[in-house]
Amino acid sequence: MSDFFQKLIDFLIPWLVAHGIKIIGIIVGAFIVAKIGKAFVDRIIRKVIISDHFLTKEAERKREDTLISIFANVLKVIVWLVALMMILAELGVNIGPVIAGAGIIGLALGFGAQNLIKNFISGFFIILENQYRVDDVVCLDDTCGVVEDITLRITVLRDIDGVVHHIANGDIKKASNQTKFFSRVHLNIGIGYDSDIDKVKRIVDKVGEDLAKDPEWKDLITDPPKFIRVNEFGDSAIEIKIIGETKPSHQWDVAGELRKRLKIAFDKAKIEIPYPQRVVHQKK
Repeated sequence: MSDFFQKLIDFLIPWLVAHGIKIIGIIVGAFIVAKIGKAFVDRIIRKVIISDHFLTKEAERKREDTLISIFANVLKVIVWLVALMMILAELGVNIGPVIAGAGIIGLALGFGAQNLIKNFISGFFIILENQYRVDDVVCLDDTCGVVEDITLRITVLRDIDGVVHHIANGDIKKASNQTKFFSRVHLNIGIGYDSDIDKVKRIVDKVGEDLAKDPEWKDLITDPPKFIRVNEFGDSAIEIKIIGETKPSHQWDVAGELRKRLKIAFDKAKIEIPYPQRVVHQKK
């Protein structure tokens, strides 16, 4: 028995000196590289990503942290895979077949997970390019709603009826953000053909200015709604265009209040908002 332990010791000591210390060094080195790499990624991302002054500091940090997590995890996987290959080589394992086998397995998984990878890549660029954020109102192709959550795989929308939609990021062909940077009040209103256009313009501009000065609304409006042009001659009305700008997500509230005030102002000025009419000629 003592001969067995003596032989074991005689084998282990040279092996540990020749290979064990190297393996420990590889593990420690991989750990250090992963830590330094994460700190490097953190520093680079926070410098490279362009700040969006419409985002709160918390939202901006959340966006940066998501990207840092993605890059840091990818770097960690690469570092430990390289370390594993080096350890196997120190153990005397021929890593050539291992690498070939890993390539075949990776290829098979790649074919089976194409959609998942596509979703991850699309989600990564959505976050990187800041296309939309949580609480934005967006239309993703034909589905519109408030963004409740964004991950690398899916975007979660809640529409006006309260229905929650889970949309795979890789399936999104067009993303239309209705609340990024600023929002716009855009109204087309019909008035009677006998209306004085100049008078209508003065009333519309006055109502827009008063709304923008109202303490309840002034913090939401960045450019008062105003008369832009005569937009169209309709069958029973002259259509005018009114445009103003608001802070993101507040265009619908401001537009509703503007419609109410315009109706009151037009009624006082005897300006008709006509409805479609049809003239019927009766044969005698």
